[in-house]
Amino acid sequence: MSEQLSREQNTEFKSIKGVIIASAIIVLWLGHLTYILTSVEPEPAAPVFWLHLLVQTYLYTGLFITGHDAMHGTVFRGKGWNSFFGTVSCFLYAGLSYRTLIKNHFMHHRHPGEEHDPDFSIKTQNFWLWWLSFMYHYTTLQQLAVMAIAFNVMKLYLSETSLIAFWVIPAFLSSLQLFYFGTYKPHKKPHTDAMQPHNARSQKLNHLWAMVSCYFFGYHYEHHENPRTPWWQLYKLKEASQGKSA
Repeated sequence: MSEQLSREQNTEFKSIKGVIIASAIIVLWLGHLTYILTSVEPEPAAPVFWLHLLVQTYLYTGLFITGHDAMHGTVFRGKGWNSFFGTVSCFLYAGLSYRTLIKNHFMHHRHPGEEHDPDFSIKTQNFWLWWLSFMYHYTTLQQLAVMAIAFNVMKLYLSETSLIAFWVIPAFLSSLQLFYFGTYKPHKKPHTDAMQPHNARSQKLNHLWAMVSCYFFGYHYEHHENPRTPWWQLYKLKEASQGKSA
């Protein structure tokens, strides 16, 4: 990565831009969820139902990506800001513990695609078995209790069908999206020389698809190489690396 690009990223990182982007994702997630839970009928025969379902799934993914960036300290300078956005994002996503996620995620960065990587499956590379192992590893009794309480409280005021359609299902679909584009595709075997030293691969240069698929996290080698670059800057790293290899 060139010195000029490093200076540019450092300047943007120290700006308020990260806070604005993180706040926008949280507000959009909460605003859209509130709207569809109170104003949209969960009718599978209606195309608008599927549109809202997909939008909410995408916003769920953005919520987790925001929490992930906070773990790397890239929302804004200062531990307090990152802890705030990380805690809020992870809790809203699925009652997740930000502290637990930080511990496991940095283990992942220290041992990507290896035995001590909590995100990696040594026993199988089958997508569904690996995903089930991944979910089992990160699911806790405390999280289940939080989600159960939240569901039953909201059920007093909202349709149970709407809650399942617009609160539960999008979170489930988002977990598949995050796992596929952020863990399975980048780190699955075989691990080639080009993936070293991170056992990580990146999708081909296509910014539109990278953004739509998982907020540029298909550029995964670039993330592991430069973990303190926020998600909305990863496309620049991909362009720089593509230029070097051309």
